[in-house]
Amino acid sequence: MEASANHKFLKGSPRKARLIVDLIRGKSVEEALTLLSIMPQKAAKQVRKAVRAASANAENNHDMVASELKIARIFANEGPTLKRFRPRSRGRASPLLKRSSHITVVVSDEEELLGP
Repeated sequence: MEASANHKFLKGSPRKARLIVDLIRGKSVEEALTLLSIMPQKAAKQVRKAVRAASANAENNHDMVASELKIARIFANEGPTLKRFRPRSRGRASPLLKRSSHITVVVSDEEELLGP
């Protein structure tokens, strides 16, 4: 059985979040939370919240045991980009792209892990 959690509109680019997400894919939830708690990146804290939410959903909604959960699928997709402009020399403007991301975590208690 599977349980999932989505965290949307997180500040930070999905490219940076994917670096964190790729490290914990396929690991047990306990091991992933341990790894995420010692990582210094800002995205690690956001991914940790998503993993904890998916684990809590599995326990409360589907009566799964937390110690048996593994991360079946996890990915970081691109969210909307805020476009801002910065003044530059000679009256010009240069764009600032403030990116956001959506993180989806699916945990499972089954032995065989599903694809990405």
